[in-house]
Order: sequence, then structure tokens, then C-alpha cells
Amino acid sequence: MRPYEVMVIFDVGLEDGDINASLDRITSLVRDRGGNPGRAERWGRRTFAYELKHRSEGYYVLIEFTAEPTLVAELDRMLTLDDIVLRHKVLRQPDRQSGRALRAEAKRRDTAIRKAARAKAAS
Repeated sequence: MRPYEVMVIFDVGLEDGDINASLDRITSLVRDRGGNPGRAERWGRRTFAYELKHRSEGYYVLIEFTAEPTLVAELDRMLTLDDIVLRHKVLRQPDRQSGRALRAEAKRRDTAIRKAARAKAAS
């Protein structure tokens, strides 16, 4: 599984319940397909640098999750078809940022130490 984050921009005129329902659909899709939904940061209302779909403001939400690449294509399709989403972007996080590289390095180091200990015990 790989770490991802998705930035979703919702229409400002929506009720909080509509935004919460859409976020619940996203997290349930990730969970149902074997992924692990992480935290959801609500950045709130922000002004655009230029108009999107004749709107000058949007409600930003950043969602982190880990999943297989096939899930990302399905999530992208779902967000594209959702009428309340003005724009979205799914990004794969680098391994270093997500901590996976640190765990891999620790595992390699432990393996090297065990091999050295076995070689020393064998001689």
C-alpha cells in the first residue's frame, strides 16, 4: 500500500452536513477497498486566485490515506462525478515524508546486524 493525500475543494454555499456526507463517502470507499483512511484537515474557506466554475471562494479539505493504486483511480472518478466538488487533486506522498523510508532503513540495518552476528558465530 502507498501513502496518498487528496485535496478537495467544495462549493462554499453548501451546508456542513453535505460536506460531511461527502467526506464520509470518501473514507468509506477507502476503507471498503482495503485502504486505511488517515486524518482529514479542514482548511476552511479560502479565496481563489482566479474563478473556478464562476465561483471566487471554496471550502478546502485535505485527506490523507494509504491504499493500492487501483483505489486511487476509483476515488478520482468518484470525485470527478460529484457535483459538489469544484476541484480535487490526488497526490502520492514520497516515502521519506510518510516514514516508510525510515522503517525500510531500520529493517535493512537490523538484517545486516543479524547477518554479521551469524557470520561471527559461525567462525
